[in-house]
Amino acid sequence: MAFVLPDLPYPKGALEPHIDALTMEIHHGRHHAAYTNNLNAAIKDTPLESLSIEAILAKGADNLPAAVRNNGGGYHNHNLFWELMSPQGGGEPTGALAQAIASTFGSFEAFKKEFSNAATTRFGSGWAWLVVSNGALKVYSLPNQDNPLMQGDTPILGLDVWEHAYYLKYQNKRPDYIAAWWNVVNWPKVAELYAKARSQKSEARSQ
Repeated sequence: MAFVLPDLPYPKGALEPHIDALTMEIHHGRHHAAYTNNLNAAIKDTPLESLSIEAILAKGADNLPAAVRNNGGGYHNHNLFWELMSPQGGGEPTGALAQAIASTFGSFEAFKKEFSNAATTRFGSGWAWLVVSNGALKVYSLPNQDNPLMQGDTPILGLDVWEHAYYLKYQNKRPDYIAAWWNVVNWPKVAELYAKARSQKSEARSQ
């Protein structure tokens, strides 16, 4: 079954003023659409065609053809990215996720600083990630459209720092884009992904 470009979960102007409507229109309607179409073309008539995107990426970056690695990562990354933002976003996480962040990084502000630094210092195009790795939280960045699933980790928060994600509004001021993005983070979704990742880890240990 071919992969499908998902609809945005909110109107393209809903994240204004932090992310502008034209950027969302181009980012979703052109870039994400291209990853979707190119992924489908790359896996057509191959054994990968019957797998979920998660199963494809879990094979590892070095075990995937370049077209599948790049477009499969781009497809999954953007599927997640739209859900990780919300017009009602911002603030801080609560509950188990907040406790885990405080325990791992010392405080939410310390986590925010580390994540922002990972996003700022990623040279060229890529993503900053908060992941669950062997049951623990980690922050790092990856190049291009690589995804944490490719190295056995579960992404729960990701920030796209390709220039097409911010250049129309922020030009070369990536730190300004990163600072603004915190205002739209969908923490309930991040918490949901964190709980799911922890649950899957517990199930794996019990088997």
